[in-house]
Amino acid sequence: MCVTCGDLAIPVGELGIVAMKGCEEIANRVNNYIREWRNQEDSNFLIKANCPRFGSGEGKGIIGQSVRGSDLFIICDVLNYGVKYRMYGFETNMSPDDHFQDLKRIILATSGKTRRINVIMPYLYEGRQHRRSGRESLDCALALQELKNLGVENILTFDAHDSRVQNAIPLGGFENVQPYYQMIKALVRAVPDAQLDCKHTMLISPDEGGMSRCIYYSSLLGLELGMFYKRRDYSTIVNGRNPIISHEFLGDKVEGKDVIIVDDIISSGDSILDIGEKLKALHANRIFVFSTFGLFCEGIERFDAAYEKGMITRIFTTNLNYRPDELKKRPWYTEVDMSKYIAYLIDTLNYDRSISGLLDPANKIKALLHRQ
Repeated sequence: MCVTCGDLAIPVGELGIVAMKGCEEIANRVNNYIREWRNQEDSNFLIKANCPRFGSGEGKGIIGQSVRGSDLFIICDVLNYGVKYRMYGFETNMSPDDHFQDLKRIILATSGKTRRINVIMPYLYEGRQHRRSGRESLDCALALQELKNLGVENILTFDAHDSRVQNAIPLGGFENVQPYYQMIKALVRAVPDAQLDCKHTMLISPDEGGMSRCIYYSSLLGLELGMFYKRRDYSTIVNGRNPIISHEFLGDKVEGKDVIIVDDIISSGDSILDIGEKLKALHANRIFVFSTFGLFCEGIERFDAAYEKGMITRIFTTNLNYRPDELKKRPWYTEVDMSKYIAYLIDTLNYDRSISGLLDPANKIKALLHRQ
């Protein structure tokens, strides 16, 4: 029986879940949820798979059991730098390129015997290289085409930097999933005194590209909306991009209000910290950050300092990408668990049911706030 729709149905194929390296924890949670829902506590939907390396760094994909006729879901975190392998005697952290290559190896190892292959790639590989500005490569579009050509029917990603990249595979299944409900749920649990109304709370987008996320929250919660726009130096290129000169604020007064900054990625953290400082200068009260992916590429020490100064109150990021243990222990950090949501998506798709109800959580959010 499909848990989401409650109907008796025939699955596309026997369910199989492959956890790529670094995804074992979330895959185990997903597996346990589906086992419980289907009353199959003695079953195990996880498929044994591995990508060993030769001493030269070359690799291969191995499937440890039969997948003939199965409906295979492969979970891949291309950002997991915590996974390492040995090459020429040195221990090497896996890069996004390494993870994507291993994903293709596992697909190749199925030898075309599956009924269907679905890829759950929370952070879309090369998602920030989604369009061409000058003489540049179009890495994300090429990656999607590669997966489609390998026989992948459905690609599920979360909070894609620009979901229009799906135009590269117009006949392929592509779903861009947003963690709206999970973020709000985590906020009301972690901050019980948060008042989500226009008198006490305001939403802020750190740039014009993130306005759609804030508009959704704003429309649903009835909150005022503001935005920062980035002034860049277009005469200079640093690390492949034009450096930001300053952030300018557009919006109503934030004085005395709690502020929720909504973004897809915390990379270096420069934008979030600069915006937090500017909001405090405008006399904002507490500052919360919703970010689907917390990468913290340049460390978390600067966030410790910002927390001590009151510029940041709490940061919410999902468990869709690798989080080091030192991050999880920080008093300003809250992890948003997405495993149950992924389990719902897999369970529904395995029965070939529509997931549109799962993609729009408006009713669930309203019910959650009504209970508060």
